[in-house]
Amino acid sequence: MLLKLNDWFNKHLIQHEVPAEHTVELATAVLLYEVMRADHKFDAQEQLVYRHQLERHFSLDDDELSVLCELTSKHVDEAVDFHQFTRLINANCDAQQKHNIMDSLWRVAFADHDLSADEEYTIRKIADLLYIPHSQFIKSKLAVQDPPKP
Repeated sequence: MLLKLNDWFNKHLIQHEVPAEHTVELATAVLLYEVMRADHKFDAQEQLVYRHQLERHFSLDDDELSVLCELTSKHVDEAVDFHQFTRLINANCDAQQKHNIMDSLWRVAFADHDLSADEEYTIRKIADLLYIPHSQFIKSKLAVQDPPKP
């Protein structure tokens, strides 16, 4: 079963014509994961939001999502910095897609209703590397922090 999932994921990655270790899906997952672990706590609610954001961005089923999460934890441990991931997102995503990623970063950070300074610093660093203006960084934070009421 796991072999079948790995085959699917590798095939999916090849269709995007980028190396398996550097895909937009994986890059986004790693950045979200970094925010989740920035405060050194792996809150269950943050993990749930993390998975939900990946599902929302990439329309993955449960098996595909599990494979992506497994690959993410491996790459996070091996990564030295964010540059390899943000460079890939910058090369393959438009401004709206990067804005959506920024919103997801904030959703993960606010999932436990406790924004730590480390989480905010991590998101700020990622925003800078994604060339997201500070005004957009703040707008995204406020929109996620206090969602509009219907």
